[in-house]
This record gives sequence, structure tokens and C-alpha cells, in this order.
Amino acid sequence: MHPVRGAAPAGLALRIRAPAKINWHLRVLGRRPDGTHELESLFLPLDLADEVELWLGGADAAGSGVELELASPETDLARAVPRDASNLAVRAARGFLDAAGLRRPVRLRLEKRIPAAAGLGGGSSDAGAVLRALSALLPGALPPEALAALALRLGADVPFFLDPRPALVRGVGERIEPRPGQPARALLLANPGLPLATAEVFRAFDALGPARGGSARPAGEGLSGAEPANDLEPAAVRLCPPLARLRAALRRVGARGVRMSGSGPTLFGAFDDAAGAAAGLARLEELELAPRVWARVASTVHS
Repeated sequence: MHPVRGAAPAGLALRIRAPAKINWHLRVLGRRPDGTHELESLFLPLDLADEVELWLGGADAAGSGVELELASPETDLARAVPRDASNLAVRAARGFLDAAGLRRPVRLRLEKRIPAAAGLGGGSSDAGAVLRALSALLPGALPPEALAALALRLGADVPFFLDPRPALVRGVGERIEPRPGQPARALLLANPGLPLATAEVFRAFDALGPARGGSARPAGEGLSGAEPANDLEPAAVRLCPPLARLRAALRRVGARGVRMSGSGPTLFGAFDDAAGAAAGLARLEELELAPRVWARVASTVHS
């Protein structure tokens, strides 16, 4: 976290990075009575990140509430980012203040680099960054247990982003076990330019029934292996057929272990190093792909 220069004297401000993540492995272990799904996944944060700038007004400041400014490229994926009270970063700020019993004005500026609805955790990471920033600016306002409960209410991925380090995440996101010592991975990310709603992917997964594969595997199986896996990928491909063509294109340019992250539709493929991933990106850009395809080189980070 970094203080923001020139912050108003009546308030406090921080600038904080909100990293993307990939799910190196994602297993769907079953469905709970409340309709949610029991998951087990290895989360790896990336050097691709949004920037969140938060200004907190003083207790004596006129008015309260949360204002949002969104700075992002004008792309189809960026336009899918909510600009109103439904944005997870706004909800995180409001939830924190409500839980702490505080009335303070908050201004947020989000510089978006992570595509929306892409399986990379962009919105959840923004929310986690807001919670971390407010915890730093208002020490002791919320105990750790209350902060974790608020994060889980906001979304299954948000608790991970309270401390975004490599971790094995279980349940509905509430059980987090740090996994240090993960090898560095150079990646090529690619997205067909079509947002994919998580709820729709899970409905398609359930509709596939026994043909979906993966859900019958025991907990922990394959999570320590070198090859990525994702039980949701067949359902996502059914909803978004361009995924299959993009997956083949990634393999064609030399990516290994090509798999989808989260509920998609972003795919990732591994390379030996960043130079190899950059060469793969150059070859990918030479192919005749849909004009909306988004692709980036990224790498995993360990702290």
C-alpha cells in the first residue's frame, strides 16, 4: 500500500494493487443443500493487477457515502465493469463502514486492467483491496473475524484477496490454506472477449449431470500435480463455443497445459519463461482470431 500524495488534509488516502488470479486447479466436489457448490482450488495471484485509490474523509466531513470513479480502456470487457452501487468495490466500502458503525465519506478510483467477468477475480480483488485499505486506515475498526465474514458475504473469491498469496481454497471460499513455494510460472492469458456469468456456468455444469466429469474425484486429487485442471471448463465451452477455438490457438502457439481460470472464459497456457510467453503472444496475434480477443503475458507472484 502507498499513501497518495496531495491527499486532502481532512482525510486519508491509500493506493493499493489488486492482483488478478488464476485457478491452477479447480475441482467441484459437490452441491450443498443451499444450492452452492463445494469447491477445492489452487489460487495463484498474478502480476496483472488493477490499481485502487481510496480516499477516506474525516468523521466531521460533510455527508457520507461512497463515490466511484472508473478509469479503464474502452473495450468490450471494460464496459462490463459496473459503474454504480453494484460494483463490488463500492459494496465492500459500504459494508465495511456499516459493519464498523461509521459514517465517513469514501471516494474510490479504480484503474482497471483486469477484464470483467473473466474468471480472473478482478472485481473480487478490487473489493479485497478496499477492505485491506480501510483496515489500514481505520485500525481496529473491524476485528479479523468480522472482516473475513464480510469478505465472504461479498463473494466466494473475496476472502482470498484479503491476503492474496498462493493458497488452496476450499468450501465456498471460506477455508484458505497458504501454499508457499509454488514455482514461478510464465503465462499467456487469452479471453474471447465475451463475458461469462459465473451463475450461468454453474447452472450449465449441473445440467451436464454425470457427463460433466471431474466432480466425482476425491478432494485433493491432482492439486499438487504440474498439469492444471478445471471441472467447469466443459460447461463454459458449451455456453461459449469460441473458447474451444481459442484453446486450440493457444496450443498452436506453443502454450502447455492450456486450461480455463475460474468460471471463465479466460484461458491460460504455460511457457518456460517470459520470453517464450511473449513469443507465443506475437504468434497468437498473427492468427486470424476474432477482433475482440484479449491476450496478455503474465506471471504468477509469490507474495
